[in-house]
Amino acid sequence: MKRRRRLLTGLLPGFVFACALTTYGYAAGEQFGVPNFTSIDRPWVASEGGEYLPPASGIGPITYDHAHPIMVRVPIAGGAVAEQVLRIADVNNPNLKPWVVDSLKKSNQEVLGGKLRWTSRSNCWPAGVPEFLLYANGAESMYMIQTPKEVVMIHQADNQTRHIYLDVGHSAKLAPSWYGESIGHYEGDELVVDTIGFNDRTFLDDHYDVPHTTQLHVIERFKLVNDGNTLQVNFTVDDPGAFNAPWSAVVRYQHARAPATLVEEPCAENNSGHPGNFFQVPIATKADF
Repeated sequence: MKRRRRLLTGLLPGFVFACALTTYGYAAGEQFGVPNFTSIDRPWVASEGGEYLPPASGIGPITYDHAHPIMVRVPIAGGAVAEQVLRIADVNNPNLKPWVVDSLKKSNQEVLGGKLRWTSRSNCWPAGVPEFLLYANGAESMYMIQTPKEVVMIHQADNQTRHIYLDVGHSAKLAPSWYGESIGHYEGDELVVDTIGFNDRTFLDDHYDVPHTTQLHVIERFKLVNDGNTLQVNFTVDDPGAFNAPWSAVVRYQHARAPATLVEEPCAENNSGHPGNFFQVPIATKADF
């Protein structure tokens, strides 16, 4: 009981702060005429399969080999079985640099060999951009908080957080980081976000483990469509070290069906499901020192 009280006490200040920002976010949107993406009370949830969608025109995201799809049978709800495409990246994509092709081939062979694909969420790693948009395969909620100086995006999954600083320029000297430096401004009914300064330790798409370099430059455009019921993000990836030309994709979200507040969710080993529950933990017969 004491542990539960401590947890609730720790979450309370954050909840109060979030609620205050929610109220401010709505007021700011009404006062300054900017689109209102605030969603701390009814978060955004990725729709349409949790994958990058192709743009209206131009080069799209890396996807599976449509000419030679590999179908697999997987269990779904109720004990039923469904067929779906095994995510084997199309290495014949002409937009890929040779080293990216080699990296994707290695990942493909591991999956074909029965190995689980590496993902940022399963390894408790930051997602990077644009993978942040579909962190945890888009299965968990995303919250957005707006203030005059910044927009904060928080995933329920591991509480991964991005800060988008408004109406400022990029820093003169940037140390490479997981999420880079995001600056934004409003253009009519859109929030335009420009991000640079990445390290090269993340993947652009966990579905295929698509790599990138520190030259990565991502531009995102957030817009409410469908009478405000859908949040649409159009983004463009420019990385001359990994791709022959910039490519674009779309991600869409809908509000959660019921109100849901952000809760603390650290990504860590399950304390009640430690390794000893599944296999024998080695025990030394004598002290090592």
